[in-house]
Amino acid sequence: MAIKVTLRKKTISNKRKSLYLDFYPAIQNPETGKYSRREFLGYYLIDNPKTSIDKLHNSETLNIAEHIRQKRDNVLNKPEIYSGYELEQLKIIEKGDQDFILYFRNIAKKQKESVRKGWNSSLKYLEDYCKGEIKFIKINESFCNDFKNYILNANSKKILKKPLSQNTAWSYFNKFKSALNEAYKDGFLQHDINRRIVGISKIETQRNFLTIEELNQLIKTPCHNYLIKNAALFSAITGIRFSDISKMIWNEIEYIEGNGFFIKFTQQKTKRVEMMPISQQAVDLLGEPKDSAQRVFDGLNYSSFHNKHLYQWIGAAGISKPITFHCFRHTYATLQLSKGTDIYTLSKMLGHRELKTTQIYAKVIDQTKRDATDKIILDFEK
Repeated sequence: MAIKVTLRKKTISNKRKSLYLDFYPAIQNPETGKYSRREFLGYYLIDNPKTSIDKLHNSETLNIAEHIRQKRDNVLNKPEIYSGYELEQLKIIEKGDQDFILYFRNIAKKQKESVRKGWNSSLKYLEDYCKGEIKFIKINESFCNDFKNYILNANSKKILKKPLSQNTAWSYFNKFKSALNEAYKDGFLQHDINRRIVGISKIETQRNFLTIEELNQLIKTPCHNYLIKNAALFSAITGIRFSDISKMIWNEIEYIEGNGFFIKFTQQKTKRVEMMPISQQAVDLLGEPKDSAQRVFDGLNYSSFHNKHLYQWIGAAGISKPITFHCFRHTYATLQLSKGTDIYTLSKMLGHRELKTTQIYAKVIDQTKRDATDKIILDFEK
């Protein structure tokens, strides 16, 4: 039975129509084994074109789509007119005509929730650079390096006119390279371009932290927002992230006879369930227990308004170093190491998946020791 291959249009967003092939009866996808009647080509028509440029675009796009339809019809209904080599070359050409943006988006959807946000952000920069689409066949080393330069000089989408940090650009470009690697393995790219391009260098960032003396000074200093103050100090003596502190409910606080207090919670970043022992001082910062489903720090928010209270409080304590809320977690880690806690135990307490993440704090301690050593300067006679 002959398979009818029809070129059809589907209205989509931004006043466009997507072109696709309609197969009757349905055909089997050789890669997935599933049967489908539709194959979207990744080409778009401008709805109601008014300018000569738009009309020319539609005409050329329809010609390309019709050419693909004819090739598909020949492959399905007249396979004898092509040799095995020619059929393989047709598959390569067809894959090269597909949209890398769509491929990237599908990869992003399959990521774990903890990293999907980063993939979507990387995708957004790629979409902006490509103006919405880029065919596999047009991806080469020059394109990849141009995109690297673009992302290195791009502004943050969170804070207006603030440049994207190099480490964030490093993270986004690595995801782009990972997608290239997958595309090569799936046969959409004929060359392993990922191996040919040099990635963005990651800068080792300075992790600011507070000393015991500075923490004690903060305890004595009033803060306009008591939730911010208590939550920050709680982070400093537990190492728990803001995202986990803000969602913590009373039901997660548990007292075990002979072992003290624990917090049982799921880390928002890693999605791992943690059973974290906490000190009596940490418990005292929580206040009087309330309904089991109520948030412990009910009303705690992360915004420029609330951050203003944090910065004012730190400044009022006479601390001039740049301190964000996350620095209280850094403080916990560096103070634990300085007090002799081994790095393996600390890694578990911080909920790190890899020890190398915790080892960054060991470098901070080494630098702190060096700074302390260099403070002793004797005035030897020359």
